[in-house]
Amino acid sequence: MPEFEEFKFNENESVLDIKNVYNTYTSSSFGVFGKKENKDVLNNVSLTVHKGEIFGLVGESGCGKTTLCRAILGLVDYKGEMTIGGQTRKSGNRLTIAKNVQAVFQDPTGSLNPVKRVGWLLEEPLRIHKTGTPCERARRVDEVLELIGLDSSYRPRKISELSGGQKQRVAIGVALMLNPKLIIADEAVSALDVSVGAQIINLLRDLHERLKLSLLFISHNLDVIYYLCDTIAVMKDGEIVEKGSAVEVYSAPKHNYTKQLLSAIPKIVM
Repeated sequence: MPEFEEFKFNENESVLDIKNVYNTYTSSSFGVFGKKENKDVLNNVSLTVHKGEIFGLVGESGCGKTTLCRAILGLVDYKGEMTIGGQTRKSGNRLTIAKNVQAVFQDPTGSLNPVKRVGWLLEEPLRIHKTGTPCERARRVDEVLELIGLDSSYRPRKISELSGGQKQRVAIGVALMLNPKLIIADEAVSALDVSVGAQIINLLRDLHERLKLSLLFISHNLDVIYYLCDTIAVMKDGEIVEKGSAVEVYSAPKHNYTKQLLSAIPKIVM
């Protein structure tokens, strides 16, 4: 892994501002006499991701992390204010916002078309946004392949021919193609073997240093969050219950739920 100078994020410039965001899920009725119920999935969520920051969002399954991710991407409705790259989601052009924020999902097999080839998948965002000539797009594909630890020999390969780690590298590459201001990684290593997951984590750190990436990293694993992130927010039942620097939250947690998450981490006794 190459050595880099320590990079500090810009506290005076944000790429994502979320203020008082709510999301409610309406359950379907059960049986003839069943009643629909409203359940709050996100409850008054506010957070800011600064330029060049790796922001970690941690919490158990079902706490609302993925729903928040989908709200940022515009995939679910919400109430509240959200600004991405200086543009509000409601007033900003949809394609422009899509350029500003991209996502890497948990399962690359489900998020990548299995019958398409790697080169086609990487070039697709550029074609959709009508960016560059065919030669320029091909050059950009080769650049990104090198960034994600692959090479041009992977261009003709189908996704079904790749390993899980290689698929996730391609998914990260697709997210990088438009030079977004923010990348959301939603449980990006939880479906991978531990050793492969560690390689992907190190790849994200490498890309952060090389490209000054801003990253919202979502996970249920506090050890991974602490290793990778500058700032941590802890979510429980759709609410942010604790927020602070990674060192503060990990070494001196204030909320009982954060303490419970830390106590659940396996300890190796020698």
